[in-house]
Amino acid sequence: MKPVWVIILVWILLVPRVGTARRGSAEEASFHYGTFPPGFSWGVGSSAYQTEGAWDQDGKGPSIWDAFTHGRKGQVLGDDTADAACDSYYKVQEDIALVKELRVSHYRFSLSWPRILPTGVRAEQVNKRGIKFYSDFIDALLKSNITPIVTLHHWDLPQMLQVTYGGWQNVSMTRYFRDYADLCFEVFGDRVKHWLTFSDPRTMVEKGYETGLHAPGLRLQGMGLYMAAHHIIKAHAQAWHSYNNTWRSKQQGMVGISLNCDWGEPVDINNPNDTEAAERYLQFCLGWFANPIYAGDYPQVMKDHIGTKSAEQGLEMSRLPTFSLQEKSYIKGTSDFLGLGHFTTRYITQRTYPSHQGPSYQNDRAVIEFVDPNWPDMGSSWLYSVPWGFRRLLNFVQTQYGHPLIYVTENGAPQKLHYTQLCDEWRIQYLKGYINEMLKAIKDGVNIKGYTSWSLLDKFEWENGYADRYGFYYVEFNVRNKPRYPKASVQYYKEIITANGFPNPREVESWRLKALETCSINNQMLATEPLLRHMRVASEIVVPTVCVLSILIAALLLTLLLRSHG
Repeated sequence: MKPVWVIILVWILLVPRVGTARRGSAEEASFHYGTFPPGFSWGVGSSAYQTEGAWDQDGKGPSIWDAFTHGRKGQVLGDDTADAACDSYYKVQEDIALVKELRVSHYRFSLSWPRILPTGVRAEQVNKRGIKFYSDFIDALLKSNITPIVTLHHWDLPQMLQVTYGGWQNVSMTRYFRDYADLCFEVFGDRVKHWLTFSDPRTMVEKGYETGLHAPGLRLQGMGLYMAAHHIIKAHAQAWHSYNNTWRSKQQGMVGISLNCDWGEPVDINNPNDTEAAERYLQFCLGWFANPIYAGDYPQVMKDHIGTKSAEQGLEMSRLPTFSLQEKSYIKGTSDFLGLGHFTTRYITQRTYPSHQGPSYQNDRAVIEFVDPNWPDMGSSWLYSVPWGFRRLLNFVQTQYGHPLIYVTENGAPQKLHYTQLCDEWRIQYLKGYINEMLKAIKDGVNIKGYTSWSLLDKFEWENGYADRYGFYYVEFNVRNKPRYPKASVQYYKEIITANGFPNPREVESWRLKALETCSINNQMLATEPLLRHMRVASEIVVPTVCVLSILIAALLLTLLLRSHG
């Protein structure tokens, strides 16, 4: 529920820009029927920590998320952990069968750094069982004609690197990450041709080092997140150069980074303060990492705002670290493609925070975010369906970073209500709207080569535990073997992929109806699962008991018979 005062304030702020709101609605209403370019790559994604489980099996070392979830109570909703998660470590073939069922051409997944290097340091220990697990997994994908898109680091840093070096606060992490990346290129690079160094590093550093909501749970306000980001950018560049210098000529692959950002729309497009605030919002979100990689340095607006705030707070130097001239040159151009994650949109207006409030990322941005109460509420506290924002973000990336090759690496919506529901019509509407806006962006000239829907399975959702369900497949976490059930969106996404777009209104509507028919049957199956489970448990107890009793009775009768004959 949104507080009433927020809704009232939103409406007050939106009054001057009703025309713009209508323009967004008009964009959404003008659905574009057509197809994607030949060879467009459709995919689905996941990450190691959220799905694998087996947190301490087969030589895997602990990650910062293992330590975080096993730590004090209340850090994760329901005090959940990902110790078992979806049990994907033990269900590889089953999950690949689900990927195949979706008819996607690629699968985006991440490697667990502590599963491959238990302490995080290559020179100390390499876990051969971890390497074999991922090697077999990659082979199984390729055997099914599914292209692997592999993320090296999706938030689950080896705990020993956190304990020994302070994690991403320490510049030595760049060397350890390069060594880890180099090992992955060496052992998997003959088969993996699409690499992502990091996934959504902005959230990783903001929630890990600023708010403490994510592992490692630090609150180094206005300082820690900038230092962590600085080292991550350097680590990314080192991994890219390592691939470029050593492996590219042999393996012919590509290395990029996956950056997530919501679209920021000015509350009033005729107000210069609002347009500047919206631009600043995007630069503090996407430009923070993309600008060094594409232009060699942090966005000027970040340097100006953080520098000014730091001076007002009595600091001699800006809290935003600086790159040397040599580092700028080294970092610039270290991306063969840009991975772009996107989920929703915000209206943005300016807000100046007093310096005496102390340093923080929010104060540095000097913006405030709003939502339109008319936007479809996806049942999440932060995610609203605003497809037109996706097209605007894609066009922003196109012009801002010089027409980069783009793979959309994350886009999806969670389950609307906290109960079992396979007929996820809201996710179908979300997919339809966002994928169509991506098609429009391609018609605008944006260079998009692939799309990854998030995610394959319901899974561990960080501080929200298992409350949010993003999966195409519903996972019954309370059952020992974690069975998977297809949601309606599976059928719908398959149709989009098969048609490579949206052929005509009648056919697209038939997809929706067919998907909802299918899910009704699956819902009935899922509803009977508790009864079947009890029957299975009963049979597991009753059948062996009956068998044992039968054998004992037979033995007794045989004994009596033999005695009578004796």
